[in-house]
Parts: sequence; C-alpha cells; structure tokens
Amino acid sequence: MENKVVWITGASSGIGKALAIEWSQYSVCLILSGRNIDALKKVAGRCKERGSSCLILDFDLNDIESYPKWVDTALEWKGSIDYLVNNGGISQRGLAHETDVAVDQSIIHLDLIAPIALTKAVLPFMISRDSGHIITISSLVGKFGSPYRSAYSAAKHGLHGFFDSTRAELHKTSLSFTVLCPGFVHTQVSVNGLGPNGIPTGKMDDATQNGISPERFASRALKAIISQKREAYIGGWEVAGIYVSRWFPGLFAKMIRKAKVV
Repeated sequence: MENKVVWITGASSGIGKALAIEWSQYSVCLILSGRNIDALKKVAGRCKERGSSCLILDFDLNDIESYPKWVDTALEWKGSIDYLVNNGGISQRGLAHETDVAVDQSIIHLDLIAPIALTKAVLPFMISRDSGHIITISSLVGKFGSPYRSAYSAAKHGLHGFFDSTRAELHKTSLSFTVLCPGFVHTQVSVNGLGPNGIPTGKMDDATQNGISPERFASRALKAIISQKREAYIGGWEVAGIYVSRWFPGLFAKMIRKAKVV
C-alpha cells in the first residue's frame, strides 16, 4: 500500500480517525476530510508520526455541488485517488412517529445521497485507469431495522442497494467495492445523533458506551479492505443479529423489539 492515496471522510474523530491512524502504518498518502479543522490537524499529526503524508480537505459533506472541486484538489496533490472511504455521516435517536420529516430528509441526505454523490465524482477517474477501491461505512442496521433509527436505517439500507448495483455494473473492471457494517462502536455517534427535533441528543447511550473501541474496529476493517471483501460485519455480540434475522426472521422481529439499543 505504500504511497497509495487514501481519502477518508469524517476523519476528525471516531471510526474515521481510527481508520486513518491504522492505515498510516503503511506509509500511505492520506486525504483527511471533515469540518473540524483543528481535530483534523491532530489526526494528521498522529498519521505523519507513523510515516504517512497527509492532505486536509475541510468541507461540508452537505455541499454536494462543491464535490467536483474537491476531487480536482485531491487529484492535484498526488495525481491519484486509490481508495475512497465514505465514512462521514450522522446517526439518529428518535421514534419514527415523533421525528419531523425534515430531520429524516437531513439524515438521508448526509448518510445516503452524500456518499453516492462523492462516489460518482470519483468514479470517472477510477474507471479511466481501471483501478480503485470504494469503501463505504454502513451499519448493522443497514441489514435490519432497529428502533430509534428509522431514517438512519433507511439511509444505510440504501447504501447497500446502490453499491451492490454499482459493483454489478462494473464487474468487468478492476474496481473493488467494500461495505463495512459496524455494530456498537464506542464513539460520539450517539452523542451527536439527532433527536426527533433535529437537535443532537448530547448523551452517550449504554449500547454505544459498551461497544468495541474504534481502534479494534479499524484493525478488523482494514483486514477486510485488504482482502477486498464485498461486505463485513464488525462489532460484538450484536453481529449475531445478522444471522438470526436471516434464518429466523420471526424470532428476530420479537428480539429487536426488546433489544436495548439506546
């Protein structure tokens, strides 16, 4: 992987930060994106200490019209984008019937439309050179629905549909697509998650508090990326929900109603 260009969105904290630091051991060229420039500089400092070069592109993922400009800037740096990691996004903690539809739209725009748009902006370059790997951070609730996550789950389900379709369309190329599905990871995801009124909850829920560390997630995720897995489920006991929902849907429907997800 030495000197390969890796672009990670949402790289200022949590999973994105951990992935950047984990990847930096391979002397890659990291493009770190997010809105918190000070946090991004700290991540870049850690990565440089481990032997990687870094470029910071601080922009708002909601500003889809600006993507072509940022892709051009990324390509000007090293002449390539070898890996794109669609990680930036927002979570949710609210009942569907209490959540304003504008909040649903905001979550779906950032968690589904934004990664689709950034992928579309990068794909022409990757297709032209017949090389590249798109990694997208979904969630276990991208495979099954969960209480308090209706719009978030809808967006994550959509990611699977889009990237499964795109992978099939480009099967004759050398491009790779990996969708990673985290379970509970101990980050600020629940603290920043939007409540029914669109305001962050500001609270760490028990499930997230007891989740695996971002570093453990990143280590396992990078192994899946290197292996070019199409899909990988990474978490603790909750990963079993994937298989229960698949083979025992009736049982799972009863289990998820009682699951402590907040």
